[in-house]
Amino acid sequence: MTDMSYLDGNMLDGPLRELFAVDLSAATGRCEHCGADGPMAALHVYSHAPGLIGRCPNCEAVMLRLVRSPGWARLDLRGTTYLQVPMPLDQPHPGPL
Repeated sequence: MTDMSYLDGNMLDGPLRELFAVDLSAATGRCEHCGADGPMAALHVYSHAPGLIGRCPNCEAVMLRLVRSPGWARLDLRGTTYLQVPMPLDQPHPGPL
């Protein structure tokens, strides 16, 4: 790999904080299993486990897992191909990725 300058992961703090400060129920996701696109608010959420499980309303594959403890939260999106979050137009963005 060529020597390219980079920033460490701490640089992501601001942009990710902006991203997760929005209502994720308005976000759109794609199911990795069946390819269906839809709002995260349409997921079928089960709370019978130690956390929350969000399943695709089309094929019932797991798209999201959220587990909370008093000191941390773990969000697993392995069943989601992408998560598209609407951003306010007046919010600055960090530039091209």
